[in-house]
Amino acid sequence: MFQADLLKGKRILVTGGGTGLGLAIAEKYLSLGAEIHICGRREAVVQQTARDLMAAHGGAAHAHAVDIRDADAVDAMVAGIFAAHGPLTGLVNNAAGNFVSRTEDLSHRGFNAIADIVMRGTFYVTHAVGRRWIEGDLPGSVVSIVVTWVFNAGPYVVPSAMSKSAVQSMTRSLAVEWGGYGIRLNAIAPGVFPTEGASARLAPGEGMGWRADENPMKRTGQMHELQNLAVFLMADGVEWLTGQTIAIDGGNWLANGGNFYKYRDRTDADWQRMRDEIKARNEKDRAQRGPAG
Repeated sequence: MFQADLLKGKRILVTGGGTGLGLAIAEKYLSLGAEIHICGRREAVVQQTARDLMAAHGGAAHAHAVDIRDADAVDAMVAGIFAAHGPLTGLVNNAAGNFVSRTEDLSHRGFNAIADIVMRGTFYVTHAVGRRWIEGDLPGSVVSIVVTWVFNAGPYVVPSAMSKSAVQSMTRSLAVEWGGYGIRLNAIAPGVFPTEGASARLAPGEGMGWRADENPMKRTGQMHELQNLAVFLMADGVEWLTGQTIAIDGGNWLANGGNFYKYRDRTDADWQRMRDEIKARNEKDRAQRGPAG
């Protein structure tokens, strides 16, 4: 679909780039000639991902262990990239957290676990990169991964729905405020692209296959479709496109209500089972981050 070396000369940071959607986007960018920087909380994971990407595609892939909830750590990471490798040309805000829960069962800690990553962390990274572009009189492109719930509703994922809506608002607001600097911001709202992490927290013990039956196109997303949209938004040639959120979901948000409305019929026992499975997955991920994670 794209010419070889389309992204040659680009230097792009992908948050949450060690796994899932972030990994897929980073891999596509690298395969098209970009220098890639990926960050995540699990150092061993992002380091291994960087090695695997270079083994498969060559080029330069750099890993950074950082918790984007820590504004000072984010700023230090971005400063280090600019100093050691040169200015970034692009940023993909992909790092996120999510889990299904009845809202009445949420604690403030559960809410903040999502909001601190998705809303605050996304702002910290965007701010750290964007102000350096402005100081250096450099253009730049930001692509943020949001959700289709920003268009309709997010029952049972309220912290994510609220936080992703804030990211969409940031995208639109900064597209206006920073447009004069040659900085553009857009967002992608993916539908269901099955990944291990999403399935474990959004459909624990079940998988996401049931979502295909509800989709107007009768299937879930294929990763190359998301990759191609992410390339289009990051490549040169559409510099007048800014402030937009593009859904790629087979028309699902137009046809159906909030994505998890189906969960309204779950019993207390169902919710307890899902909580237990999500907790087990979180503990496994926490162990991979080590004592400081």
